[in-house]
Amino acid sequence: MASSMNIESSLEEGTTIQNGKLASTAEANDKKKPINWPLLLLSCAFMAIGAIGGPLLSRLYFIHGGSRKWVSTITQTGGCPILFIPLFFLYSRHRSNPQSPHFLIEPKLFFFSAIIGVLLGIDNFLYALGLSYLPVSTSSMLIATQLAFVAVFSRIIVRQKFTPFSINSVVLMSLGSVLLGLRGNGDRPPGVTGKEYLVGFFLNLGSAAVMGFIWPCIELCYAKATRVLNYTSVLQFQLNLSMFASITCFIAMLINKDLQAMQRESREYGLGQTMYVVVLVCGSVAWQFTFVGALGLIFCVGSLFNGIFTSVLLPLTEVAAVIAYHEKFNGEKGMALALCLWGFTSYFFGEYQNNKKAKAAALSIKEQDQYN
Repeated sequence: MASSMNIESSLEEGTTIQNGKLASTAEANDKKKPINWPLLLLSCAFMAIGAIGGPLLSRLYFIHGGSRKWVSTITQTGGCPILFIPLFFLYSRHRSNPQSPHFLIEPKLFFFSAIIGVLLGIDNFLYALGLSYLPVSTSSMLIATQLAFVAVFSRIIVRQKFTPFSINSVVLMSLGSVLLGLRGNGDRPPGVTGKEYLVGFFLNLGSAAVMGFIWPCIELCYAKATRVLNYTSVLQFQLNLSMFASITCFIAMLINKDLQAMQRESREYGLGQTMYVVVLVCGSVAWQFTFVGALGLIFCVGSLFNGIFTSVLLPLTEVAAVIAYHEKFNGEKGMALALCLWGFTSYFFGEYQNNKKAKAAALSIKEQDQYN
């Protein structure tokens, strides 16, 4: 009960989003916002549901006869109308409390979310097209390399500091993706040529790079907000993001005449016409959980942690793909998985060491102040 009260308070009350990573002074570091643990755990749960269920359902669409790449793409953001449910609830609470802060996000955040949304729509197409040529397990490991790109772009965009541990993590996870690319001949799904496999490999790797750029950009948008942000603002940002990404995909579907093709495709779908709709709708909901969880992690901690948690979910997605689709799990995949987990462990240990030193330094300063 206390946990649910903490989550509700985080939705209503403002919490400053600008954190120590974006500042260059000791004073800014002292003002680093506290972590809302119930909200963080809820975001982790949403992320886990979407990160595992989304790729499996997207692959299911292709396995049983789906072939429209933009249709698969729009499912990644097309579930955004479900966000109106919590937003309506929060708006009702807002109207009953005259002293609550502004409900609607400020115009510049709306503008930023529109631009990033268009970029997200393009990135989702890269992912969907790549997934049509790759097993879920291989695709998931490639997407997990976004941690390396997040680390690089976080350094450039939000001044994230590098440590020997984070550099080691980036190198190890990059080696894992290279290993998959070099030894992927025995991993190709039936009907996929070697050329198509390589195309899918580089498309998913490119998608990871674009997402690695998008997450720090979102963190920067939060930091540049004039008003104090709360989780209601995060949900609105996500709604705008998904809407503009979906509009981009819908325009591409019209140009590609996918709407007409969907009627024929649904009749010929291997699992039946009803299951065709179910797969697309459930996939849309699952992917929406992914993005809501991701933006929640960025809000609570930061973009780099979001990339790390994505990598943590990798083994679960791997196991789910092997169980659901009987995908091969050969030695190359095992080595790539080991490198990714080693990279994550290296980063996590480095963060633990840094936090330990920071606490010791803060305690030393406090003791000196008391002595003086």
